[in-house]
Amino acid sequence: MNRENSGYTIIYASIMVVIVALGLAFTHQALNERQTANVNTDKMQQILRSLNIDATAAEAQTKYDELVKNAYLINSDGTKIEGSEGTTPDDPAFSTELDDENAAGLPVYEAEIDGSMKYILPMDGAGLWGPIWGYLAVEADGSTIFGAEFDHQGETPGLGAEIVTSSFKEQFIGKELIKEGTFKSVAVVKPGQTTSNRDYVDGISGGTITSKGVDAMLLNSVGDYKDFLMNLNAAN
Repeated sequence: MNRENSGYTIIYASIMVVIVALGLAFTHQALNERQTANVNTDKMQQILRSLNIDATAAEAQTKYDELVKNAYLINSDGTKIEGSEGTTPDDPAFSTELDDENAAGLPVYEAEIDGSMKYILPMDGAGLWGPIWGYLAVEADGSTIFGAEFDHQGETPGLGAEIVTSSFKEQFIGKELIKEGTFKSVAVVKPGQTTSNRDYVDGISGGTITSKGVDAMLLNSVGDYKDFLMNLNAAN
């Protein structure tokens, strides 16, 4: 075939496109399982950090299986959805994301720490530059916070991104979500300020919008679990 011919160029280019496409498809397929496993491991690590346990990727699965005794979906009225129980990544609670409009319910994880049950609730919200999210571990009374975990997609390093630090997260331990029989959430306020009607923590200096995003996430995202938490609180 004449390599100077335009037909040769077209055929050669077409063959190369097919080869590259097949190569990319194969690579994606080969790596997909590992990518999914990494995402699941990261999620387990975040859940564990809400329980004040900092596990490595290698430890995450074992620690998660040891501590998380149950997981399930609940309806908006706080009742468990039958048939949704299971703690593996393929089960409804673990595989459900809060931003999924077609989700069948809200995920809840149950963990046992030193003989005491903790309830872990996922959260999602918006920061200054993109999504923020996290997990809140609540004591069996449905009100007292046992631990908190926060993360973000693109908040400013040294400012809003500080929501991932231990110094910020540890402020939430022992705070109460329910006051005088009413769900109040926990406020995130400017350092030095206070609020009289609910428990509060100091926000991030210079990260006002991100701090407000965390405040709104707690009020709204955790607020979606209000009936579930109130039911726990009434039973204690």
